[in-house]
Amino acid sequence: MRIIKQNHKGVSTILALALIPLGGLATDIYIPSLPAMSNQFHVSNGAIQLSLIIFMISSGFSQLFIGGILDSFGRFRISLFALAVFALASIIISVSPGIHLIYIMRIVQGITVSLIIVGKRAYFVDIYSGDRLKGYTSMFSIIWATAPVVAPFIGGYFQESFGWASNFYFLGALATVFLVMEFCYSGESLKHFQPFNLQAIGEVYKMMLGTWDFTVGLFIIGISYSLLVIYGMASPFIIERIFRYSPVMTGYSSLLSGLALMSGGMISKLLIKRDFLKKVFFGIMFQLLFAVAMLIASFYYSNIFTLIGFTIVLHMLSGFVFNNVYSYCLSRFSQNAGTASGLTGGGVYIVSSVFSYGLISVMTIKNQLFLGVANLCLVALLLFVFMLFVQARKKVDNLR
Repeated sequence: MRIIKQNHKGVSTILALALIPLGGLATDIYIPSLPAMSNQFHVSNGAIQLSLIIFMISSGFSQLFIGGILDSFGRFRISLFALAVFALASIIISVSPGIHLIYIMRIVQGITVSLIIVGKRAYFVDIYSGDRLKGYTSMFSIIWATAPVVAPFIGGYFQESFGWASNFYFLGALATVFLVMEFCYSGESLKHFQPFNLQAIGEVYKMMLGTWDFTVGLFIIGISYSLLVIYGMASPFIIERIFRYSPVMTGYSSLLSGLALMSGGMISKLLIKRDFLKKVFFGIMFQLLFAVAMLIASFYYSNIFTLIGFTIVLHMLSGFVFNNVYSYCLSRFSQNAGTASGLTGGGVYIVSSVFSYGLISVMTIKNQLFLGVANLCLVALLLFVFMLFVQARKKVDNLR
């Protein structure tokens, strides 16, 4: 077993931080290419959007169980294997003759990304402690949010210049570079290997999901993230087919959406000492107000400016609500922090996938008006679930 050399620790840490946004990169980079892929494979919008959902579901479910595997078999060799398979799957997608092979490879990518990301989060717990560890973990959400900011922006230019396959060639090349650097500069960070016990892991998950405020909290962050997922799936078709802009404009639109998400997270950190329930409630109420305003505006002023303008505000508020409740869920079980992290991260993807694809399938979001209706439905549902969360919190407080 090769452990990390002391003089390679800094580079290894930078690599770990750089790999955390890989899941978002693999999700968002080809968003501007969705209409082109739909045309090339002669499939419906929903069929090509399904490739996004398949990745998210496979990644979400994988994160539920990967923590136990990594604690038993280590991080380093699994990470190398996952990077190699992810790179190969990316190249296969680039040359795929049909949509069904893309579906299969997206499942493979979802699983391998989970192995990489969960392992890299655990890396910091293995290597650091105290204030250093808190400093790094506080950066996770900000680093994770860089993918929705950067990926579609890059993908828009790739699509415009080289076509949709170039996005996946890029992912394959990037994973290969990381693979080489990991092999040269990283090593095993796990010091104490744990026996793999499915029954014990199952009991922990049962206990967590049986804790009502935690479970309802997962639905809140999943629904909040659904607003971004639905926009990511629907906006390329609205911007490129309805408004007749290029994929580059889709990239710029997603760039602003990602910046809004990141800004909302930063605002939540500035207000960290304010009453938790009050600030989340006001965040959701402002979302409801702007969702209604967007719907009304869609009847009279449906254009690129109202689409992006209202989306920026809604996604900033989503980032605010998401970051507050996400932090709450992560800290809910301090004695099982690793398992809580996997369950929370996986739960976000699973819940958002179900709600996003459900609305996309039922409504067939083809213009700004339908997107406004979808946003309003999600925010109304979010408010309802938050009320359940308040009741769950009261029960928890009464038991203390």
